[in-house]
Amino acid sequence: MTLFNRFSSHINAALDALVKAEALPAGLDRAAISVEPPRDPAHGDVATNAAMVLAKPAGMNSRALADLLAAELGAIDEVTEVSVAGPGFINLRLAEGSWRDELALIDSAGDNYGRSMMGQGRRVNVEYVSANPTGPMHVGHCRGAVVGDALAALLEFSGHEVVREYYVNDAGAQVDILARSVHMRYREALGEDVGAIPEGLYPGDYLIPVGKSLAGEYGDRFVGAPENAWLGLFRAEAVSAMMDMIRSDLAKLGIHHDLFSSEAELQAEGKPAAAEKWLREQGLVYDGVLEAPKGETPEDWEPVELPLFRSTQFGDDQDRPIKKSDGSWTYFGADLAYHFQKAENADELIDIWGADHAGTVKRIKAAVAALTGGTKKFDVKLVQMVRLLKNGDPFKMSKRAGNFVTLADVVEEVGKDAVRFTMLTRKADAQMDFDFAKVVEASRDNPVWYLQYANARIARLRRKAEDAGIVLPAPVPERLGAHELELVKLLAQFPRIVEAAASAREPHRIAFYLADVAAAFHAWYNLGNDNPAARIVLDNDPELTATRLYLADGIGQVVRNGLHLMGVEAVEEMA
Repeated sequence: MTLFNRFSSHINAALDALVKAEALPAGLDRAAISVEPPRDPAHGDVATNAAMVLAKPAGMNSRALADLLAAELGAIDEVTEVSVAGPGFINLRLAEGSWRDELALIDSAGDNYGRSMMGQGRRVNVEYVSANPTGPMHVGHCRGAVVGDALAALLEFSGHEVVREYYVNDAGAQVDILARSVHMRYREALGEDVGAIPEGLYPGDYLIPVGKSLAGEYGDRFVGAPENAWLGLFRAEAVSAMMDMIRSDLAKLGIHHDLFSSEAELQAEGKPAAAEKWLREQGLVYDGVLEAPKGETPEDWEPVELPLFRSTQFGDDQDRPIKKSDGSWTYFGADLAYHFQKAENADELIDIWGADHAGTVKRIKAAVAALTGGTKKFDVKLVQMVRLLKNGDPFKMSKRAGNFVTLADVVEEVGKDAVRFTMLTRKADAQMDFDFAKVVEASRDNPVWYLQYANARIARLRRKAEDAGIVLPAPVPERLGAHELELVKLLAQFPRIVEAAASAREPHRIAFYLADVAAAFHAWYNLGNDNPAARIVLDNDPELTATRLYLADGIGQVVRNGLHLMGVEAVEEMA
């Protein structure tokens, strides 16, 4: 059990003791109690808001309850000092042995340090990327892909069962446009001069191989054939080729989904119709007329009766149509059925969307609430676009895909690790600048380099001791100084940071924490530049060398565990 989890247990035991002594009512909700480091390290090592959370429902003064709880906590062997601050914060200072024990736990837990069962095996469906299958992944998809993948890893590490899903939008007008674009490339492959690709079709060279493949398989069979003879076939072939390309692009980022769900299959299986039928039975779909558009009404607008979902009952601004006037499903109607399908196989749903989809969040949340009776938690994380720079100036890469920069271009330029880590250095809904020069710069201003350099330095320390012929005895943690125990205190926060990041669905918190760890390690390492006695590897003191390497290994373990959650390699050698 990690330190902060252990103190959560201590606090619960102290509260149980107060209940048993009838100093506190039984049955109070303790879910909002936090156990964390104080904001000011001078106040102690562990702080809790337990008294302030429970005082009001207990009908007690928070300061008086804090005093009672502090007396119980002061009896714990590893607690050396207890103080009550403000309206009832309780601060604890711990014995040095607590931190030495935590370092031993990092060593014994290894790759599992920070792993928890907070999720209790709850099945979470995380849908991310879900780009239209009309071409290669572009840089606009990159950030959402990384955020979704890191979040999925974080949830798994914290005890959830995770399904990584990609929704293939292969039933809309855009895939018909794709098929027509491929048909031109097919004719081109057979020797026809098709000229410039017309406006409205996809111009990218990535469709040339698809056209050649179809020409090789079918010859000139569809050159002069009517569209209805080849559209369905070309659509299926083109979507399949694009999805192969998308999977390949995502693999360059180390991203692999568990499940690919097809919108076309969803509609063919009658899922939207089944959802509509169920919602009508619940009185949540009715036939009605949409309000006229706000502002100046278009000349061609006329009132049309459509099946409308009562999304206003669930907080939306207006009821939403699930079908168009021609009887086909609206995007919302198909999406509603898709989320119904996902909810049947998960306890919780998380969607990672681009910020341009912000306007649809309310209606989809309304739909999920209606379809699940509010029993399934549903969250949407919006991801802002990325602006490409180089040395602070706008950067235009070659656009081999036609009119956009591909994800593959970016990964090829700077590498997977730089892309993944950088995409997690800001909160997902904050605008981001991606500077091609900065993300490969070998300096402390580049967080991914600084972190990988820390891990490489740690690996090199062991080699340095071996090269010096130092025979290392068992480490003696009691020889760690106060400054070094402060490093252990920082490491001990990792399990708490993981759980907090998983609870908030914010993987960027891991990047922020790791940046602090890297800075603290390098500061410790650099002490030896001015003070030889502070060096980690000491020729004249094998025992202290072994002990400091033991601490360095603990730092390296936490760095590696954090980088693993981010999908970033922890390199052991750097040029």
